Amino acid sequence: MKLLSLETNPEYIKLQTELVKLQTHLHETDQRLLIIFEGRDTAGKGGGIMRFVRYLNPRWYRIVALTKPTVIERGQWYFQRYIKHLPDPGEIAFFDRSYYNRAVVEPVMGFCTPEQHEQFMNTVNILEKMLVEDGIKIIKFWFSIEITEQKKRLKRRKTNPLFQWKLSTVDAVAQQKWKDYTKYKFKMFDRTATEYCPWIVINGNDKDTARLEAIRYVVNQYNYPEKGNTKVNLEIDPSVISILKNTKT
Repeated sequence: MKLLSLETNPEYIKLQTELVKLQTHLHETDQRLLIIFEGRDTAGKGGGIMRFVRYLNPRWYRIVALTKPTVIERGQWYFQRYIKHLPDPGEIAFFDRSYYNRAVVEPVMGFCTPEQHEQFMNTVNILEKMLVEDGIKIIKFWFSIEITEQKKRLKRRKTNPLFQWKLSTVDAVAQQKWKDYTKYKFKMFDRTATEYCPWIVINGNDKDTARLEAIRYVVNQYNYPEKGNTKVNLEIDPSVISILKNTKT
């Protein structure tokens, strides 16, 4: 019912119209856009991406949702398997989780060593600056939810057969390790929220509102032909979205 309510929302349809015009503009001008979706388990990352691409031209975007690294990939440079999925000219790439796994999930779950975590934190800003200077626009979303909301969503995953495929070993301990996730999340914000590549934190307790504001934020970042002709509000809501920048990094 939530999906139906959003797709019949006139504001959503107008924002989608703006997004389609933006995609056409990016394609015609050979621009590259990378949108990263991060957040705790059940925060709405994958569902948010599906609402983004609902009316987009599938030839001009791709969704990247990588599984755990293979033996060979574990022996490669950490960023290597992500680099190959960066957007081509005229394309939008949606990362359903990203290289930021090493900032939060991996240290919490013991999937990397403290040394690997620290190396990542020391190098990710350098990588992103190189990508931005090469012309790739990077938007980093963090969907934030409360512990009680996560508990409800995890319960639905366990009981609803349509969502059980989403369950993982990480989900199983999400509530137990809530404080650990919080600690590493703030470390990540402090060290990787840069002026050229900020974190966009979205209050995700209400999924529909979060998805509307995420789309609104993206179209707000660009000028394109006939922007705003739908008369939809394109100003982001500061009560839902926070922009984190650290000018010292």
